[in-house]
Amino acid sequence: MISVIIPHLDQPQALSRCLESLCTQERPAQQNLAEPVEFIVVDNGSKVMPVDVCAGFSGVTLLRQHTPGPGPARNLGVLHATGDILAFIDADCIADQGWLSHIEQLFRRRADVAILGGDVRIACDVPARPTLLEAYESVFAYRMKEYIAKQGFTGTGNLAVRAQTFALIGPFGGIEIAEDRDWGQRALRKGYTTHYSPDMIVYHPARRNFDELARKWERHVAHDFAQARTKPGWWPRWMLRSVAVALSPVAEVVRIGSSSRIQGWRARWLALMGVIMIRLCRSAIMLRVGFGANASLLSGRWNRA
Repeated sequence: MISVIIPHLDQPQALSRCLESLCTQERPAQQNLAEPVEFIVVDNGSKVMPVDVCAGFSGVTLLRQHTPGPGPARNLGVLHATGDILAFIDADCIADQGWLSHIEQLFRRRADVAILGGDVRIACDVPARPTLLEAYESVFAYRMKEYIAKQGFTGTGNLAVRAQTFALIGPFGGIEIAEDRDWGQRALRKGYTTHYSPDMIVYHPARRNFDELARKWERHVAHDFAQARTKPGWWPRWMLRSVAVALSPVAEVVRIGSSSRIQGWRARWLALMGVIMIRLCRSAIMLRVGFGANASLLSGRWNRA
């Protein structure tokens, strides 16, 4: 059995698209090769519970987690899951048609693999003419192969793990930390390697506006700041890093020019403009917390208005 766990917060239309992509998956023709699937949606405090959305699809269980944060929402889903494979996807993602099939086949073939992370691509409204944020995120967002290789974790919007392995590693952390990085690195310390599967694909929409992207970086900066200040002499290093982030777009010209995820000079120019804007914003947030802004408030803004 595969248990697909989906945290949700005020995204009923996106959740509907996500569930539709999951319920129309291409599975092996031989029924004995296709694992049964259950879908567990965990609402994390929406103004309106997505009861009608979930009722429109078979095999969907709807739960509610009042503790803020996608980590606690996923943990509640795990507690109610009956599958020996746990697959995590976000409510605003769309699963590629072979997503479930790739997960079950790889776990079946490789007994040595306990954790899988896949590719996350940007779903552009008009692929031939991406917006500035679509072009930027196509190059710089969700670089899961790089995260796995360099930092030992993958994003929880496209993660699969054997249930017995999850039990040994433990639950996801709360909203005060980057729960995907924390969980993946805890797994690594316990001897479990996250394996990258390029055919395990989900599509994520770009942020709709700059404020949404700024909120994302507020949360990440708050998490990084909490880690940084536990080390001696953290303040000068943090401030130097803040300045380096502001100057870093110069070093990204080659990455943008060679990226296969965008096509044409227009898209590459937009990606460059996007990275300049975002890195300046990140630098400003880092300087704010370095000079005393409340980092925990920045983290909380991600999940609650």
